[in-house]
Amino acid sequence: MIHSVSFQHLPITKLHHGKIDQGMDSLAMEEPLEIRVQYHSELGSTLKSISVTMRTPGQDEDLALGFLFTEGIIQSIQQIQAVHHSLFACAENKENTIQVVLSDGFTPNLQQAERNFYTTSSCGVCGKGSIESIKTVSQFTEIAANPFSLPSSLLMELPKRLRESQELFELTGGLHASALFDSQGNMMAMREDVGRHNALDKLIGYAFKNNLLPLSHSVLLLSGRASFELIQKASMAGIPIVAAMGAPSSLAVSLAAEMGITLIGFLNAHRFNIYTQEHRILLPIHENSH
Repeated sequence: MIHSVSFQHLPITKLHHGKIDQGMDSLAMEEPLEIRVQYHSELGSTLKSISVTMRTPGQDEDLALGFLFTEGIIQSIQQIQAVHHSLFACAENKENTIQVVLSDGFTPNLQQAERNFYTTSSCGVCGKGSIESIKTVSQFTEIAANPFSLPSSLLMELPKRLRESQELFELTGGLHASALFDSQGNMMAMREDVGRHNALDKLIGYAFKNNLLPLSHSVLLLSGRASFELIQKASMAGIPIVAAMGAPSSLAVSLAAEMGITLIGFLNAHRFNIYTQEHRILLPIHENSH
């Protein structure tokens, strides 16, 4: 179901084949979301602003949890006491501030958040203090040994299945999507957002909240390109196969190889490229032998 806060109808002037017309267009919403963490320590209660990200409103709880998890600040759902839009933000902005209340006795690893986070729709690592602070350490270190595999014929069907589920994309044409599929090609979950990294954080946050991690028997499909940060987030969630409908970056390929992730690029109904860990994709010669 499409959230009404996720899009906006605006009047526009259209020029088509030389004909001028007045009409309406549907635009994906883009608004800032501030993520705050509240926790208790020996010094008392602490409320800390962790990040401001430009996102499409909707599934903000998943986004906040996914972001904190993929940044290594939280590790399990038991560390979360509550998640809610801030009651203390100014009235007109309360829906754009979300507060994650941590369980008593848990102090978050805020060394992962020493820099002053500011992310935009197109860049999920803006504001990172150094390249070392980007490389979050995953608690799921056995990805390389994961025997999970997928037939190439099934892999090439996934973009069509994703597009059929992208209600907001169909409405606005302006959103990225991240989706999880099982070994039979069934969609487990899908999230859309103006930001690639936000869409994936929402998806991983959903899995985190529902105790589905690690996602060791899942394929992650990205509607656009595969960047370094998206591969880093996938490794944090223990995902063995990442398929992108666009191009991967050189650093994304390097990280996928280092983490033992199978990375696919330029995936569509007729073709794809395999950049790392080819053995997980059952190519036609292999499929015919089974």
